[in-house]
Amino acid sequence: MILSFDAPGDKSLSHRVLLLGPLAEGRSCLRGVSPCDDVRCTRRALEALGVRIEGEGDETLITGPARWRPPPGEIDCGNSGTTARLLLGLLSGLGLPAVLCGDASLSGRPMDRVVYPLQAMGARIRYLKEEDRLPVALEARRSGSLRSLRHRPRVASAQVKSSLLLAGLASAVPVEVIEPTPTRDHTERLLQEMGAPLSVARMPGGGSAVALESMKHGPALRPLDLGVPGDFSAAASLLAAAWLGAGEVRVVRVGLNARRTGLLRAAAQMGARFEVGEEGVEAGEPMGTLRGSPSRLRASDVGGRLLVDLVDEVPVLAVLAARASGVSRIRGAAELRRKESDRLSTVAAGLQTVGVRCREHSDGLDIEGTDAPLAGVVRTGGDHRIAMAFGVLGAAPGCEITVDDPMCVSISYPGFWRDLERLAGRSGA
Repeated sequence: MILSFDAPGDKSLSHRVLLLGPLAEGRSCLRGVSPCDDVRCTRRALEALGVRIEGEGDETLITGPARWRPPPGEIDCGNSGTTARLLLGLLSGLGLPAVLCGDASLSGRPMDRVVYPLQAMGARIRYLKEEDRLPVALEARRSGSLRSLRHRPRVASAQVKSSLLLAGLASAVPVEVIEPTPTRDHTERLLQEMGAPLSVARMPGGGSAVALESMKHGPALRPLDLGVPGDFSAAASLLAAAWLGAGEVRVVRVGLNARRTGLLRAAAQMGARFEVGEEGVEAGEPMGTLRGSPSRLRASDVGGRLLVDLVDEVPVLAVLAARASGVSRIRGAAELRRKESDRLSTVAAGLQTVGVRCREHSDGLDIEGTDAPLAGVVRTGGDHRIAMAFGVLGAAPGCEITVDDPMCVSISYPGFWRDLERLAGRSGA
């Protein structure tokens, strides 16, 4: 029997539609905004800044343009790096004073990568405790007083790119971001849907140049009217559970943006059985149905361009490799040491705890697959993607794995354990 699931709304897109809606002229109608904790942080921050947001779940309404105001207190970004980094850009463009803080995990993640280019645009941002870390304070500036920017980051980052585009949009100045490797383009697609004068050009060597023109004398942004496609990262967990033997699965209305679906290409290299049915476009994003079946997996090497397109799914890829025949090698993933946890070390430790041979490298992992029974308690470091990956491995036949902090999945996929239990026929936590 094939079980069918609806993935929660895409987390990355949900942040962005909430942030862009208040900049449009008119009422935006958003369906399927993610209910996860990270997205709720963005909503609460916007409401504190004077944005009128009504409803949730099936329909969220945002009235724009917003009547922006300084927040009454600190803006708590929780565990959400997207909330913090994108708000830094938006608030810089608006010239609003604010203090951004976060939980212990977020306060350990780097902020210079977005603060420095915003300061180059003229934003007044200072660290309140430790350099390169939250909390940060933004000083008031006259709205529209930022300078234009042409930024060439050393490390490609969709969050930094989006933050700078929001700053340019809110301050009506041109911004160009030249990426060494193209990253997720959700912000660009949404801005083009809203009528922003934005272009994307390929660069020699495989990079891309994203250019936003000034909208100072142009037409206003059009409001959004869209359904947020399902989150591919959430769907990937269910597909991985199916590939490891939990049963056949179908996930509908999933976002199929090529910058997000690298796991499908890696899984194909490993012999995973799946079908992709594209069914249309929503919010400028292709979407469709994914279907996965139990598969006999073989080891594979993953790195380079492919790694960029599956960076959030590396923990899932690792647990697939743990049940594949041979030694899989993951390279080019050093950036994962700066996520909610040091994901390379946390994944390696978790695999070793349950009985998988795993060697850690500075930028990746070597994982020797096994069909032996796996068991143990995995420490997640409060990282939702680690918890979901080892939940998937625990649902595989012959495995008895639990995670120490199952509730951390609410950061991105609140219904994960319920859906995994339904698929596997037993509790995943």
